[in-house]
Amino acid sequence: MTDGAPAATLQVDVYLTREDRLAALREDVRVGLTSTPKELRPKWFYDERGSALFEEITRLPEYYLTGRERVILGEHAREVARLTAANTLVEPGSGSSEKTRLLLDAMVEAGYLKRFVPFDVSEQALREAAAAVAEDYPGIEVHGVVGDFEHHLVWLPEGRRRLFAFLGSSIGNLTGEQRAQFLDTLHGLLGTGEALLLGADLVKDPARVERAYNDSRGITAEFNRNVLNVINRELDGDFDPLRFTHIARWDAEHEWMEMLLRSNVDQRVRVSALELEVEFAAGEEMRTEISDKFRRSGLEAELGNAGFELGNWWEDPDGDFAVSLSFSAGSE
Repeated sequence: MTDGAPAATLQVDVYLTREDRLAALREDVRVGLTSTPKELRPKWFYDERGSALFEEITRLPEYYLTGRERVILGEHAREVARLTAANTLVEPGSGSSEKTRLLLDAMVEAGYLKRFVPFDVSEQALREAAAAVAEDYPGIEVHGVVGDFEHHLVWLPEGRRRLFAFLGSSIGNLTGEQRAQFLDTLHGLLGTGEALLLGADLVKDPARVERAYNDSRGITAEFNRNVLNVINRELDGDFDPLRFTHIARWDAEHEWMEMLLRSNVDQRVRVSALELEVEFAAGEEMRTEISDKFRRSGLEAELGNAGFELGNWWEDPDGDFAVSLSFSAGSE
């Protein structure tokens, strides 16, 4: 913190309480475990342990995504600040990451930054991230929002020129229909001159992609199985995670990675909070995540269908990852 600089103001709005999260978890698990095939939504990976495991994953040598995106932002953050002249940075997820700070620093250097809006489903994680930014960036407004981006984006603070940064290729965890809804909602919220900065993992050699999700240390496998620990703790389940094997494989038809949990044995699992018993056959697979990989033409078309105009497209030197900057059609 700079000596003599005014302290940042800090505000957190909570639109998603623990009770809300638990109700959503109950519904998602009930639907997922009674579907054919079974499926769990990836957002439930991220309890405290899951978030810590994911941070470990981002530092693994096989997991190229974070490093490639960081390289792009390191080279182009100043250009993003200049092109958008944004004085508000909105970001889902942790606001204390290195990538976020590359953008914040560039906006400060350009003389634009007035406000940071971290957005997260976890109130504790958001408060920690918001407090860290408030301490390190004196004189700005930090206005956190606790919510689910599928439902609570409409509650984002208004009134300033905003840059919405959706990084880490999180867009790939949404199905095509979910992406269309998300981009439509976002386009409806962004005003003239406001922009979307989007990180996207690109289609490449499937063997390289598969290695990123099957790391040699087994961190991704532990991360995948952690969703069962969440169900056990929050919904009084009796899953034995060691009875499931982590599977991550390339789907060539859809050009995405999918993560699954494969039952090692015939077994019956009870989730007491749902009064639900579920049978798993030996070898049965339950999908826990998709991670779509993109081509420029396809992503540009999806952005265009939602009313965005692609302004800039930057790739890392190896062509592994892209960061795009788009504005609402007809905006400045």
